[in-house]
Amino acid sequence: MKYVRSEKYNTPELQAKIMGPNPIKLEEELLWDNQIPKGAVVCDLGSGQGLTSVFLAKEYGFTVYAADLWSDPAENQKFFDSMGIPKGQLIPVKADAEHLPFEKEFFDAVVSTDSYNYFGRDPAYLDDKLLPFVKDGGLIYIAIPGMKRDCHENLPRELLLSWTPEQLEYMHDTACWKKTVEESRGAEVLSVREMESNDEVWAVLAEAGK
Repeated sequence: MKYVRSEKYNTPELQAKIMGPNPIKLEEELLWDNQIPKGAVVCDLGSGQGLTSVFLAKEYGFTVYAADLWSDPAENQKFFDSMGIPKGQLIPVKADAEHLPFEKEFFDAVVSTDSYNYFGRDPAYLDDKLLPFVKDGGLIYIAIPGMKRDCHENLPRELLLSWTPEQLEYMHDTACWKKTVEESRGAEVLSVREMESNDEVWAVLAEAGK
């Protein structure tokens, strides 16, 4: 696909905030046919340094809560201000995904890019820790790294040159994630699929030699 929206963010300053696969390209593909209405209140869950939150606010017109446990809300607020986004439209929040500090049924939607695999592997997480904060009929969009095929019982030597077995526990294939989310009692699973953007989203790191 052509990443028309993401190309606007292809500057050295913004690209320097990317630590893994390009999250705004992942997000653009994730929301290609998005059903979230403009003006919706959206949680960017695991927002990091806030690049994806800026993208959601500027490109889709959402009111975004940038929720992340490890980033500094004050630093993220400076970044949001520098991007010209009103404080009332983009709000940084220090938040543990296991204990979200919001009112129940607060969000119209949740978008989680390159982070859900750290806290959502327990099938109970969706029902117990996330859905209570999403309005009835709300939407959840998730993009995460994974394997083509799970191989945890016989990890290839090549993988272990770059990853520890503990790190690889966060990586699973599409079938595994489909089974995990389908155990939810409160969510209707609309689609679980492999994204097409793998080479494209990792290109920035290859070019930088990271």
